[in-house]
Amino acid sequence: MPESSTRRVVLSGASGLIGSALTEALRADGVEVTSLVRHEPTGPHEVQWLQDAAPLDPDVLAGADAVVCLNGATIGRFPWTPSYKSTLLWSRITPTRTLATAIRELGDDAPALVNASATGYYGSQPGAVLTEASARGEGFLADICGEWETAARGAGPRARVALLRTAPIVHERGVLKPLLLLTKLGVSGPIGRGTQVWPWITLDDEVRAIRHVIDSDLDGPVNLTGPTRATANDLGFALARRMNRPYALRAPVWGVKLALGSDATEALLTSDADVRPSVLQDDGFTFTRETVEDAVASAVPAAR
Repeated sequence: MPESSTRRVVLSGASGLIGSALTEALRADGVEVTSLVRHEPTGPHEVQWLQDAAPLDPDVLAGADAVVCLNGATIGRFPWTPSYKSTLLWSRITPTRTLATAIRELGDDAPALVNASATGYYGSQPGAVLTEASARGEGFLADICGEWETAARGAGPRARVALLRTAPIVHERGVLKPLLLLTKLGVSGPIGRGTQVWPWITLDDEVRAIRHVIDSDLDGPVNLTGPTRATANDLGFALARRMNRPYALRAPVWGVKLALGSDATEALLTSDADVRPSVLQDDGFTFTRETVEDAVASAVPAAR
């Protein structure tokens, strides 16, 4: 990738899977990255925040080309108890609202806000082709995404606000994490019917897409998802072939709900959402991995 035109980025959520990879990529191209952290700062590149109800000093963001907010507790922790549902909501809304407030106070000098969201915004809409123009779906995760995006838009009319509706990451620390052990043990197989469409993206293309959004004029929702349709079975079969294991043991939906809870099962595993990256592709972005099979091959070493 050519050297980025953006010279300073403020990033929250830098310790996560996406944030750490984005930080590494930006710094490798000479971009200054200021990380907002909850712990005691370890150097001038870190600024502590969210320790109490105090607002973020807008001067921390002044002069940045973009502020990237990737905060959010993992949706991969189960079950989603009432307490953890509150954590999922708070960990997204509070950081986003705090940044939006500080950006709005900068007025005409406000940097762009590039804020995380998720393809969960669309809920489950079987048979529909979903683009950034599609309506929000139903369910707990869709509701969270709606509130999340509303909080980001609080940055005000003078700031460019891009909403990253990110698909599950095909990575050993992403969507593959719970599937790798099952596949290794030879007990993987369809979840329910297995034909539900799952959006996906590789970590490399996720980082490249975020950088594309930072350096472009894109605003509003941007779907960060791979360019070709894939079902749950497509992903499962690809992983099983890569690891030279069978893919045959069907998991009944009732059993999955019993183990993980209804909300998590319906939002993550039985949801059917054919989400397309229309805005990215119309803006000239190209993917390094075109299919979910290529994505799995890039993320998982072949069995020997």
